[in-house]
Amino acid sequence: MHSKKDLMYPIVTFFMIVGIWQLIDFLLNIKEVIFPSPIEIYQSIIENYNVLLKHTSITMVESVLGFIIGASLGVACGILFVYSSKSKKSLYPYAIALKATPLYALAPLLVLWFGNGIMSKIVMSAMVAFFPVLVNAVKGFSSADQESLDLFKSLSASKLVTFSKLRFPSSLPYIFPALKTATTLAVVGATIAEFTGASSGIGHLIVNSSYYLDTSIMFAGIIFISIAGVLFFYFVEFIERRVVFWQNTD
Repeated sequence: MHSKKDLMYPIVTFFMIVGIWQLIDFLLNIKEVIFPSPIEIYQSIIENYNVLLKHTSITMVESVLGFIIGASLGVACGILFVYSSKSKKSLYPYAIALKATPLYALAPLLVLWFGNGIMSKIVMSAMVAFFPVLVNAVKGFSSADQESLDLFKSLSASKLVTFSKLRFPSSLPYIFPALKTATTLAVVGATIAEFTGASSGIGHLIVNSSYYLDTSIMFAGIIFISIAGVLFFYFVEFIERRVVFWQNTD
């Protein structure tokens, strides 16, 4: 668990950044449309709180669903690759190619295929969450030491028993870090998909605000989705601490 002392570090850092930011804005007298001050952003949050909360909620629903789908497929493919070397040799290069493809290149295609609704955002979110989970799942399922595998084999344990009692528990310290990475990637994927075509969500709000040069609400939207992404990350870390209890995750 994080102690109160640990929480003080980011809180103090936050107030230092905000203070320096506000001071620079005051000294240079920067226009709000170019770079709003923390006070101007705070005022925008107060005035548009319900709108910001609504759009953030939509993006997070897309992100969570995409994360669940992407992570599940990553684990499933990891199992397939561990038990079938031919499948790994055949499909793993395509997973790497998918990861290497720029998100902005995929977003218009997904909108074309799945429409402007929530589905294209979920698919994009799932695609970017998939790869890190796949990589660590393969590594995790292969991490069981040979002596333990030989012991299970000598006891005539089935592949299912060996997987559930040995390979899967051994993989958890590898999979959970990938899941935490995937939380942030899922949020990024959903937001970028909203930039291309959407009628709601933080990405839509940011693009729409840019047309009207409402920079304050753009910053407010970035802050809201960033906070939501951080909470998502620490929620998965909380689960990790309960599931992988034998490992120090600090």
